[in-house]
Amino acid sequence: MNALWERFGRLVRELGKFGVVGGVSYVIDLTFFNLFLGPLGGIGAKIASTVIAATCAFIGNRFWTWRDRERSGLRREYLLYFFFNAVGLGIALACLWISHSGLGHFRPDIFHTRLADNIAAQGFGLVLGTTFRFWSYKRFVFMAASTEEGAAELAAQS
Repeated sequence: MNALWERFGRLVRELGKFGVVGGVSYVIDLTFFNLFLGPLGGIGAKIASTVIAATCAFIGNRFWTWRDRERSGLRREYLLYFFFNAVGLGIALACLWISHSGLGHFRPDIFHTRLADNIAAQGFGLVLGTTFRFWSYKRFVFMAASTEEGAAELAAQS
């Protein structure tokens, strides 16, 4: 059991911290999505809420989740972070589009509702986008330090 914890303990701690930051960001995203849903429509609301929540998440992840990782420049990290967030946003928007426009074409009474939009964007889109984000942030944005621990982590990923 100790060997297992030694191998995956760091990952479990990172996932926990990432989850807390993500939970707070989710509440921010959900709040702003629903606040903007009327005036901006589904797509505009999702874009605006994601930008606000992603900024908060960047701060939490950089200075708490991966604070021990080597710094490669705030500008580089921020730009990559938002690039990968844009991909994650695209995943959520694709889920929203499939639900609203794809399935909604056949069953508008079900799929053209606020509940359906929330389930698609904030449910399915969130799960798929978050999985992609965790992997990409860990791999490309907040890179492992060039220490024995970082080298061991990189070797384990290969």
